[in-house]
Order: sequence, then structure tokens, then C-alpha cells
Amino acid sequence: MPSLAGVPETMLWSLYNRASEASRPDAILSDPESLRIHAAMDYDFAAHFGAPLGSLAVRAATMDSALRQWLLRHPDGLVVSLGEGLETQSRRVDNGRMRWLSVDLEEAIRLREQFLPPTKRFRHLAANALAPHWMEAVDPSGPVCIVAQGLLMYLAPEAVRGLLCAIAERFAAAELLFDTVPRWFSQATRRGVYQTPRYRLPPMPWGINRDEVEATLRAWHPRMADVKLLDYRMPRGLPLMMANITNALAVARHQVPSLVHVVLAGEAPAATVYLASDELTDHDLCAPLRPAGLEPATKPL
Repeated sequence: MPSLAGVPETMLWSLYNRASEASRPDAILSDPESLRIHAAMDYDFAAHFGAPLGSLAVRAATMDSALRQWLLRHPDGLVVSLGEGLETQSRRVDNGRMRWLSVDLEEAIRLREQFLPPTKRFRHLAANALAPHWMEAVDPSGPVCIVAQGLLMYLAPEAVRGLLCAIAERFAAAELLFDTVPRWFSQATRRGVYQTPRYRLPPMPWGINRDEVEATLRAWHPRMADVKLLDYRMPRGLPLMMANITNALAVARHQVPSLVHVVLAGEAPAATVYLASDELTDHDLCAPLRPAGLEPATKPL
């Protein structure tokens, strides 16, 4: 049984939800790899996390669709997935040509490689997403799509801004896909939200309402000018009915989670990437599992 806590434990929560959805006859997500990993784990998912939430599977399926559209335009492109844990998205959208870099903390990479070993096209890099090392390992001139699924809400607002601005400064032809939670939910998690008596959601410091996303990103960096919100709601039944009602109410439609697609505009300036890393530790950076120092001679992906 994996021994995880805090934010890293959420990889088990999302795995459970994807596998539960994929096992349904009316599934909106086909995910044989999640089913395989879920079945191989000696872990009582239901007792720990409770009833599966369709929203996490919808999130994955919606991001899959956006990535497939990107891969139609860039079939040999590179996808960088930040903090993806046991996410199997690389296998679901694989076109046989694209490349994938999974960036996560050492303990997450160690668990991932038990089930999804790296290959020539599917690479792993143990590093904190807020450290610049992963950016230095990626060719800044080529087409790249950067995915942060279930990550940014767990960061401080200033760290989110620093990361997104660093990406905008670094990459010439990049697109971003990430999800957000609304302010009220962020505040609730900081007070304490229990999914079950055994599982408390980690605090989510960064919350942003749906109608704030576009203006906020444009204010953060001029290259984040093309911002779209992807349709995102529960897959069926009463939850879908409630989501449709919420979407129809002006006072409520912006108080829901969002999926964000950003296309960086213009050319990236020649700039050194600096991130707020004062609190990073050697454990966070996972030096033994990345090319030492990532010197300029390191061949970028």
C-alpha cells in the first residue's frame, strides 16, 4: 500500500475517480491504464475517499480532448505535465509520435515508475514544479503544451503567478492547460473539508472565480492574451442537473471550478527564468533523479 499524505495523496484520489468512471458501461472516459493500476494496488480506496466523484473524470476527459486537438496541430510536439502523479493521460492521448515529460516530486515519480516506467518518448523528471530546472530541460523554441491538472490550487497565489509568468517568459510557442477552484472552495479547504472521516482535502490556497480568470491572467503577463474557459460539468444524473441549474444562475455560474486554456501570444523575450524558490529544499528538488545541475550542455527535449 502506498504511503502518501497531503498533496501527493491526491494522486490516489484522482486515480480512484478515473478508474471508477472508466469501469462504467456508460463511461465518458476510456482509461485502461488507470483500471490496471487501480486493480494492482492493495488500498481501500472507497473507505478512504468515499463515493467516486465524476467531476475528476470529466476534468481528465475534457483535458484529453484539448490535448488531442493540440496534437493534431503539433503531432511531434512535447507535452510537459506538472505534478501529474499517477495520471495516465500520456497513454490516453498518445498518437505514436508526440513526446511527454512528467515532472513531479521524487516520491511521486518513484511510485509512478512502479506502474508507468519511462520510455524514450515518455520521460520523467523528479523536480518541484516551482523550480526552474524542468524549464531548462525543455527546448524553449519548439511547440510545447504545459499541463497542470489538479496542481495550481495547492500553491500560494504568488507562486502560481510566478510559475505562469516564468513559462510566458521562457517558451516561444507554448499553450497551457490547467484547472482552478473558486474562491469559496479555496477558503473552505483552508478551514477544513473532510471528504470522509478518514480523508481531509489538503488546503487549496489559490482560488479564483470563473469571471476573474481572463482579466487576472492578462494582468499578470501580456503574452497571456488568448484565454479560453473550457466547458466542464458533471457527466450525468442529479449532479449534471444541478450543474446546469448553477450555470443558468448569474449569481452562481462563476462560483464553480474552471478548466483554462491559454495560448501564449507573441514571442518570448530572452530572459533568465527566476522563480520564488526560497523555501525549496534538496528533497523538493530531487537532485539524484535529474541531470546534475542541468548544465547548458544538457540536451533539451
